[in-house]
Amino acid sequence: MTESTQEALAPPRQRRSYAAQVVREVLLRWGARIGLTWILLLVMVAVFAPFLATSHPLLAMGEGGLMAPVLTHLTAADVTLLAVFFTAVAVWFLRRPFWHKLLAVLAVLVISGSLSHFTVTPPELVIYEQHREAEAAGQYDWVLWAPVPYSPKDYLRDFGDTGLESPLADEIRRHWLGTEENGADVLSRMIHASRIALGIGFIATGIALGIGIIVGGLMGYFSGIVDIIGMRIVEIFEAIPTLFLLLTFVAFFGRSLYMMMIIIGITSWSGYARYVRAEFLKLREQDYVQAAVACGLPLRSVLFRHMLPNGVAPILVAASFGVASAILAEATLSFLGLGLVDDPSWGQMLNQAVQSSSFNWWMAAFPGGAIFLTVFAYNLVGESLRDALDPYLKKKA
Repeated sequence: MTESTQEALAPPRQRRSYAAQVVREVLLRWGARIGLTWILLLVMVAVFAPFLATSHPLLAMGEGGLMAPVLTHLTAADVTLLAVFFTAVAVWFLRRPFWHKLLAVLAVLVISGSLSHFTVTPPELVIYEQHREAEAAGQYDWVLWAPVPYSPKDYLRDFGDTGLESPLADEIRRHWLGTEENGADVLSRMIHASRIALGIGFIATGIALGIGIIVGGLMGYFSGIVDIIGMRIVEIFEAIPTLFLLLTFVAFFGRSLYMMMIIIGITSWSGYARYVRAEFLKLREQDYVQAAVACGLPLRSVLFRHMLPNGVAPILVAASFGVASAILAEATLSFLGLGLVDDPSWGQMLNQAVQSSSFNWWMAAFPGGAIFLTVFAYNLVGESLRDALDPYLKKKA
């Protein structure tokens, strides 16, 4: 049997989908690999933050038997994040369309969030030093502590001499990145602050994407008077300064993470609407779109099932830069002292570098470095996506 006959009889190779080809080309670039590695590391740290940095032992053996004090202090947000993370990992290996996987993750998010809100009840009064005192008193046979044995709001009141300390300044208490002005461990606060950075980036960008895709899709598909009215609305929102609007809402309604997410989302959708409009103006004349309309398919199917997957490329690039911009906006607000009060934030810690009479270098270097690396990672991913999706850059390469 000749070689050509063997090739003819061999089963046809499974063709890669367009999304798989884009992912493969993105991962071939070192910039994307570095950026995605840092982002995935942040995601892992954010999800498992209650087990990485906590004043409550992971396991302890005492008179009452084996205990896991950290589990009793998990919040509804902790349980929801863990459920969503393990669901996302599980569906990733399933051979299903991306949209099916996304719907499964969103369904778990809604269900687990609702159930944990009513069933998970952590103690209202948290005494961070009780387990340290119990271990010192010999009440435990053995204790397994977290890698960072301090909670982000543990101000070490049982020591009595806490405050700003440089890294590894105290021989008894090991603070690898030092402490902040109230005595809390900087590394613990940075670990838990990664949730704020990732949450505000993804959710604010998700809100902006949702509004931008709907408005831009309607403008590009219908054109005419709909396009004219839509473009005037886009120009109005582009003229709104996001930072000053955030400052105004904080002054009148107080500090709220959800309010920041919503404001950043509803003021940054105009750029996505322009991208979708431009793509839909081009795609609506394509034969497959005309065939879908002639077959009598509903409008939502024509817009979001047939046109959007073919025009989503520039939106993904813009979204990666949008996540970085949202993180910078929250960090800027926190640096100005108008961010969150109770929850740790990278910008809030950066603000403490210049609060006292002397410059606290560790409060500037570590939170500032985390902000820089995170924004830089998203920019690397965005540039790699742009290079992989731009046909002109491919021809030049």
